Amino acid sequence: MARERPPARGCGALRRCLLGAALLLGLRLCAELRRAGPRPPARSAPPGTAPRPPEPHLPPAPGPPRGASRRRVTYVRSGRRAPPGGRGSGPPEPGCCAPRGPPRRKGPRWHIDLQPWAGPAQSLDEEALRFLRYISTTQIACNHISTDSLATDSSPAKKPWSVCLDDRFGLAHQIRNKQCRLYSLGLGSDDTHFEVRMADDGCEVHRFDPSVKSAHVLESQRLWFHHLSVDWRDPHPAVAAQKLHSNARKLGTILNEFGHHKKPTNQPTNSIPNCCLLVGKGEAWSGSRMSYICFLIDVLKADLESAEWKVLENLILEDVLGQIGQLIFEIHLHWPGFEVSGSDSSVVRFWYSLLKELELKDFRLFHSYKDLSKPQLFLKKDIFNASSCYILSWVNTRWK
Repeated sequence: MARERPPARGCGALRRCLLGAALLLGLRLCAELRRAGPRPPARSAPPGTAPRPPEPHLPPAPGPPRGASRRRVTYVRSGRRAPPGGRGSGPPEPGCCAPRGPPRRKGPRWHIDLQPWAGPAQSLDEEALRFLRYISTTQIACNHISTDSLATDSSPAKKPWSVCLDDRFGLAHQIRNKQCRLYSLGLGSDDTHFEVRMADDGCEVHRFDPSVKSAHVLESQRLWFHHLSVDWRDPHPAVAAQKLHSNARKLGTILNEFGHHKKPTNQPTNSIPNCCLLVGKGEAWSGSRMSYICFLIDVLKADLESAEWKVLENLILEDVLGQIGQLIFEIHLHWPGFEVSGSDSSVVRFWYSLLKELELKDFRLFHSYKDLSKPQLFLKKDIFNASSCYILSWVNTRWK
């Protein structure tokens, strides 16, 4: 007969290990269930409020050690307005989307607004054609242009520094009453026939030229020469302290230093010139008289040899143009000009934007003169039959 073998000892030890592991696992599960305990019932939301969306399940953050004080952190989100009807009762914080109130007073401008490109290619041809067409087309008709110094395109003897003497613009009225004021800005030019004629007609003429020998020279009864040049920036304070008699000023600074501010005066209503601003618009009436303030400069003439672009930009940015009745500028196109840089197309775009700013200030071009005695160059290129020099005349139509 075959003899039965007793069970191996190794099998019994394995059974005991498995039973012990199962028992420990069961005890661990019971302990976890007891620790969790039954959850409290959810609170019902108060009437009128929307239920909170369920929060995502995240593992609990480790709590502070025992004995340490708990710190409550509140996060504040700035720059956002509380929704209408929200919990905040105070005034909303100003943010990026605050409602627009009444327009605020404009601050100083630091640059002009460039006009859009003339075409999608942003090329010199597109910009030059637009610019030359603009300066060659008058915007308003003047029936009485001064003809004493007018010259044809083929006669370089005299430059046509022309002014508009239509009664609707008031310069003729100012000349008749010996109340007009002319500022002439130059750089060493001996051509002063226009200034002499305007002084003989009764205007107070101030010629600013750094080549003048003395500080102030009274050439005739109404004609002054000043050893000053009109710049687009004032001298640095440190330089001005070392050189007390600096001969460069911005036009606004010269107006303040010379005290050229026409004060309000009372005149009969039928004798108020068109170039003058009425004060109060009805509140300044006194019987048949009312107050008015005239332009600080009735005519501004400038021949600055390529500095005209930056000077004109300064007049725009500092809002001096509103005190000028008529502008006569000689512009130079053979190079960009002082402190004007960039590609050729961007330079012409800048020039065009400056002239469009004049139009936005109610100036209208009434005369354009192409100087054929100068080189026929446009930014050092012989293109579009353009001259390197033009004389343009504008009239301020704001006070018709």
